[in-house]
Amino acid sequence: MDDLPKTLLITLTGKDRPGVTSAVFEALASARVEVLDVEQIVLRRRLVLGVLVGAPRDWKRLRDRVERVASDLDMHVEVDRGVGDNRSRGGGRSHVTIIGAPLRATAMAALAGRIADSGANIDRIERMARYPVTAIELHVSGVEPAALRPALVEEATRLGVDVAVQPANLLRRARRLIVMDVDSTLIQGEVIEMLAAHAGCEQEVAEVTTAAMNGDLDFEQSLRERVALLEGLEVEALDRVYEAIEYAPGARTMVRTLTRLGYRFAMVSGGFTRITDRIATDLGFDFARANDLEVVDGRLTGRIEGAVVDRAGKAEALRDFAAELGIPEAAVIAIGDGANDLDMLNAAGLGIAYNAKPVVQRAADTAVNVPYLDAIMYLLGISREEVEAADAEAGIVTPAPPV
Repeated sequence: MDDLPKTLLITLTGKDRPGVTSAVFEALASARVEVLDVEQIVLRRRLVLGVLVGAPRDWKRLRDRVERVASDLDMHVEVDRGVGDNRSRGGGRSHVTIIGAPLRATAMAALAGRIADSGANIDRIERMARYPVTAIELHVSGVEPAALRPALVEEATRLGVDVAVQPANLLRRARRLIVMDVDSTLIQGEVIEMLAAHAGCEQEVAEVTTAAMNGDLDFEQSLRERVALLEGLEVEALDRVYEAIEYAPGARTMVRTLTRLGYRFAMVSGGFTRITDRIATDLGFDFARANDLEVVDGRLTGRIEGAVVDRAGKAEALRDFAAELGIPEAAVIAIGDGANDLDMLNAAGLGIAYNAKPVVQRAADTAVNVPYLDAIMYLLGISREEVEAADAEAGIVTPAPPV
């Protein structure tokens, strides 16, 4: 006589249709078994249903009953005898988000291989988005996130995809504050270069801006030098620059969606309040901090009033905003692209380098290099389908993805 197993793992696969799950559980109900775990996915109308149950004394009779149900449904079933229960895995647990445009099988194979090499296990895989990028989330256990991250980041960089490794803890679901850089992050381009175009010195200013964002120049000194070149520019040029600003693709979607979930938003910029305050009002940000340009008789003097919001100033602003809201810094997300964002990214619980300079990508918790700011939502466990459903309820039409 076979030894009595402690558990049975029932795995059903086949074409999805209404009533499959209920038919399986009706068969299980007749045996009065205890359900220990359930997983079900539908991929392109193909269903995979896994049910872990406590084994009854007459487990073979239950196996035969389940096999008859599968046969009636024209599906395949496997019933595996287990010897234990469904205790949670020990060690670290991580959410690993992979983003590609496109995301190829070679990248998934390489990253899954690195996870296996580390001794970790992939417990679950979910699709977060299929358009305009493909985003896949892996639930990984067995290795601490800090130990897992370096190997995956190295592999992702080689493959040209983005990967984020985050601890699986309550902070991911907590109400958060998002603190963002503005130029080349929230908006496309650099405001100071747009102003310089009106002043006839765009090339000169652009070269200094690039060096400063790469960390090759002191930010405050470089900013004062660039602003000095704007001396005499009519203040109306700021209005023309604001009207020409284009947000990063997905910016409004990200802010709209996360605001619905209770997130608060702040912008911290090495740019200028006459622009950032208007952006903050337009998008509904809670806080904004930037530099004040001195204006006399309707023209820029080429000087900045007060202290410059530099690298340290951005981190200080993040801490101020978090303290005012009563949110721990560990629950703050910071997003930036330049070297002057590094202290701010390090001060946050999650620092995201968005289409950032190499020095920033190396230092940040994770990097997003696709040109869609709303891809950051996938790192927070929010799927494209959930975003589109919420927009549809609000009467916002989302363009249909390609078939």
